[in-house]
Amino acid sequence: MIGSALRSLFAPAPHIPRLPDDEVRRLYPWYRWRIMESTFLGYASFYLVRNNLAVVAKDIEGALEYDKAMVGSILAVTAISYGVGKFVMGALSDRSNARVFMACGLLMTALCNFAFGAVASFHVHLALWTLNGLFQGMGWPPCGRCMGHWFSERERGLTFSIWNTAHNVGGGVAGLIAAWAVGRYGGWQYAFYFPGALALVGSAYLFWRLRDTPQSVGLPPIEEYRGDYPEGLKAGTTHERELTTSELLFGYVLTNKYIWLLAFANFFAYIARYSMLDWGPTYLREVKDATLGEGGLATLAIEFGGIPSTILLGWASDRVRGRRGMVAVLCLAPVMLAFTTIMLTPPGYKWLDMAMLALVGFLIYPVINFIVIMALDLTSKKAIGTAAGFIGLFGYLGRMAESQGFGSLLKYCEPIYGHEAAWKLVLVLVVACSGMATLLMAFTWRLKPRA
Repeated sequence: MIGSALRSLFAPAPHIPRLPDDEVRRLYPWYRWRIMESTFLGYASFYLVRNNLAVVAKDIEGALEYDKAMVGSILAVTAISYGVGKFVMGALSDRSNARVFMACGLLMTALCNFAFGAVASFHVHLALWTLNGLFQGMGWPPCGRCMGHWFSERERGLTFSIWNTAHNVGGGVAGLIAAWAVGRYGGWQYAFYFPGALALVGSAYLFWRLRDTPQSVGLPPIEEYRGDYPEGLKAGTTHERELTTSELLFGYVLTNKYIWLLAFANFFAYIARYSMLDWGPTYLREVKDATLGEGGLATLAIEFGGIPSTILLGWASDRVRGRRGMVAVLCLAPVMLAFTTIMLTPPGYKWLDMAMLALVGFLIYPVINFIVIMALDLTSKKAIGTAAGFIGLFGYLGRMAESQGFGSLLKYCEPIYGHEAAWKLVLVLVVACSGMATLLMAFTWRLKPRA
């Protein structure tokens, strides 16, 4: 009975009779803006209750007597649960109402944050952040479903890139909000209470504002509206069939060699992306004598550094006929140089560290964006949640390896070699992973969208 109620709740919004042509022309641009705005703000809200832990990790260590390996375990289990959640929820979201699916996911992750701040047990924290990761998996897939249905293939590089900066905005302000809440109210718990409250507001907003497919509001498919018909879709088509789970997995994802290649590239790219998001504030405070506020500023530098480049290079990838792999490779090479500069810069040059972190964000986020857009280019808008979830699973396996591996490495190497040497070893590994991502993406240099 409960299962039936849940299926009814999350079922895709039904198609309604098509509106007259003049209403279609009037409403389509307005709804497209509405989808862009609500998914942008909604996905940014997910990051407020995901990126808040790293900023207060050192404070939790002191207050609850956790060591770096324990903090690394929490980050690692969250990474793997989010990766699994993104894959599972992605497959479910392709067959669900994006509006209800996304709003419920944000509500559940807000509740996990309230509970995390209310307890002081490592094992309970581990369980709660595992659940948080699973519910976080309900954020990206419905956004991908909406963007794929409301924006056509030939405008995908620009529109997806604009939307994709939501996680830069959310992830960037997450650190500042968490640091401000702790400084204002005096306890690490408020880094979870305050963002949790904002996420509750975001959940209500999504339920009110977001919509599912164009057909659910009486509009034709985006291909008909834009006159942009990819391979396999005939002009004049007004009804689209939802794919079965078997078709999603075996027809579009698991049998596509390029999806596997992108997945492995994502594994290494996520290590480069999250190394400084997870450990950057702690690294700067321990090695570069940064304050709590400067640690939060480091997160902002990484996240906001990726905003202009993601949009600009997304637009550029449309102009080079969708060769996003080529643009990604050109972005990845300088990332290695930036991490090397951070590693070799002595304390006292925090401006240079911040500049290099901004450069990492400037270059790594377009790559993450392109990997997902390429998955959509090579599959179908009906399978984007499943394809992105599968690729995201590999990404968060990379984040799990980074958080758990780096945490354990620091725990055992710091007492023997000291802070600086242990952190240098971490950064050497990050540079190597950036190189692997570059190599794998080089195999996609010539790839173009299906159409």
